[in-house]
Amino acid sequence: MTASSPIRKVVTRTEIVHTEGELQLERPWRKAVAAAVITNPWLGRGHVRDLDPEVRVLAPQIAAALATSITAALGGADNVEAYGKAALVGLDGEVEHGSALIHTPFLGDLFRHIVEGESIIAFGEDRAQAGTVLTIPMWHKTAASTRSHYQAVALSVSDAPRPHEILIALGVSAGPRPLARIGDRRTDTAIDPAHILRKVHA
Repeated sequence: MTASSPIRKVVTRTEIVHTEGELQLERPWRKAVAAAVITNPWLGRGHVRDLDPEVRVLAPQIAAALATSITAALGGADNVEAYGKAALVGLDGEVEHGSALIHTPFLGDLFRHIVEGESIIAFGEDRAQAGTVLTIPMWHKTAASTRSHYQAVALSVSDAPRPHEILIALGVSAGPRPLARIGDRRTDTAIDPAHILRKVHA
């Protein structure tokens, strides 16, 4: 990072799972998460109605830094099969401050292009104190209805976000959940919700 970078630090965590239940996996389950910690640019200015100017500057820098770290963690962008994004805002900020930085093409579209994704990126946002566990939901980068790739990765940073900071994270997985076997939402047998509810309340 350069001296002018808005990012205080980037934290990357990789998880490789070799067994699930009582079975040895033929293919280890590989997940990674990368998070950037930045100073909240909107604090001390009252209610800022238009967040876009700061988003246009900050989001591409965050996307580039996180994409570099997280694709390296999986051995390259080609290994990414599922992805997600999330924001954790420090206690002095608004949840909307984090949302503005992740729900923008200046972050999402850039990352989607790097990993050749097509699906919208699964997401989450919250406000909490430093050290809070942030869970990043993920789904398949080109087939969001594929249940085998519905999963999550978590990260906790002991000193972030400080009250005046925002933590922005990307999560990726190199494959489906271990031993996935619950079918595909697109191919489920059609159900009549009203009929099922009547049976439940009968």
